[in-house]
Amino acid sequence: MRIMIVEDEQRARRGLRNLITTISDEYEIVAEASDGKQALELIHILKPEIVFTDLKMPYMDGLSLIRAVHAMEISTQFVIISAYEEFDVARQAISLEVQDYLIKPVTYEDVEDLLARLSKKDKLYLEDGIKDLQEKYPGAHPLVIKALNIIEKSYAAKISQKDLAEDLGMTQEYFCYLFNKEIGVTFSKFLKHYRIEVAKGLLVNKGMPKEEVPYHVGFSDPKYFNKVFREVEGASVAEFLKSRAK
Repeated sequence: MRIMIVEDEQRARRGLRNLITTISDEYEIVAEASDGKQALELIHILKPEIVFTDLKMPYMDGLSLIRAVHAMEISTQFVIISAYEEFDVARQAISLEVQDYLIKPVTYEDVEDLLARLSKKDKLYLEDGIKDLQEKYPGAHPLVIKALNIIEKSYAAKISQKDLAEDLGMTQEYFCYLFNKEIGVTFSKFLKHYRIEVAKGLLVNKGMPKEEVPYHVGFSDPKYFNKVFREVEGASVAEFLKSRAK
């Protein structure tokens, strides 16, 4: 797992780096940054899987950094580390789909549990393909089950997280929190992966021309579809089809 640390205090940055690398050699620190502006440039280039970021930093604070990365459509996951437990900031963090909010000083156990949980999420939440989602998550909250049913029926249409939350009678912030808690990944990431799983089925089982597939799984821009497909599958559509033909 490729990890980046964004922290303006050198001692805290070094301490977190040493803690993470001690937990497992599976966790690689690919970069460190002392301010948000530098971090944004490095994230754009390196695209780490996880970024641990402080909130109060020079040039660009942690929340602004997260918003900027989301705007670039990079699928990096964020963990906030702060010396203060602020309700308003925590609420904003939920709306930005931050994975966790840790209060300094963080402990070995805090980080070990968090990284193990994040590693497990990516491996499990769609490993069985597109089987019936209600069957796959039988113990999920009833409102999350309703959201999954909507995904199954409407993945080819535009699904707004805000509109979906309103339809379910809750705030967008609470929906983000509840979905992540029950399913193990953010709603936007789940939907993106689900659509790619459906696309793979259309390509392989239905033999649909690859030029038509994006429009059948909710993408209006083929270039963006190809970008997401490579991001999720680790290969282009052509490479995926070639590997399945062997």
